[in-house]
Amino acid sequence: MRVAPMGTRVCPRCGSPLHSRDPLALQKVWAWWFLGLGCYIPANLYPMLETRTLVSSQSDTIVGGAVELAHHGNWGVAIIILVASVLIPVAKFLALAGLAIGVWRGSRRSQTRRHLLYEIVEYIGRWSMIDVFVVAILSSLVQLQALATITPGRASLFFALSVIFTMLSAQSFDSRLIWDSLGGGDGKEDLAQ
Repeated sequence: MRVAPMGTRVCPRCGSPLHSRDPLALQKVWAWWFLGLGCYIPANLYPMLETRTLVSSQSDTIVGGAVELAHHGNWGVAIIILVASVLIPVAKFLALAGLAIGVWRGSRRSQTRRHLLYEIVEYIGRWSMIDVFVVAILSSLVQLQALATITPGRASLFFALSVIFTMLSAQSFDSRLIWDSLGGGDGKEDLAQ
C-alpha cells in the first residue's frame, strides 16, 4: 500500500483513479438500510419465542411478549424488551436515514452533533442483539422434554439479520462526509462522480 499526496487523481503505481471518499458510500448505506428494514418488519410480525408445555402452546411476537410480561407484573423486563427491541432499532433506522440524507442534501444541524449521533449509532449497534441472546439462552436452558420446551421463532432470525444489516449500514457510512461541507473538501466531488 502506498499513500498518495492530497489531490492526486491517478494512482502512481497502477494508474487507477483515486478517491478520497468512497463514491458509492451513500448507496451502500441505503442498500444495507433497506435490507435491515425489510428484515425488521417480519421480525415484529412473526413469533420470537414458542413455548410448549403439557397443556398448552404459546407463540409470542416481540411486542406481544412484552405485553404478556407486563400483564403478569414484570414491568421492568417488559420495558427493557420494548426499549431494546422496538425503540432502539427504530431510532437507529431514523438516525442512519437522517445522517445519509444530511450528507446528501445538507443539514441545519452542526457537524459536531451529527458526528455524535453517528458515534451513538455505532456504539448501540453492538448491543442490539440482546433479544437474540435472550432467546438463545432460554432455548438452551428450558428443555424439559416431557414438561416444557422453548424454541426460537422465525422472528429471531429476521431480527438478527436486521441488526446485522443495520450494523453494516452504519459501518458503510463514512463519517468524514459529515465534515466535508465545512472545508469544501473533495469528498462532495467524489460523490457527484
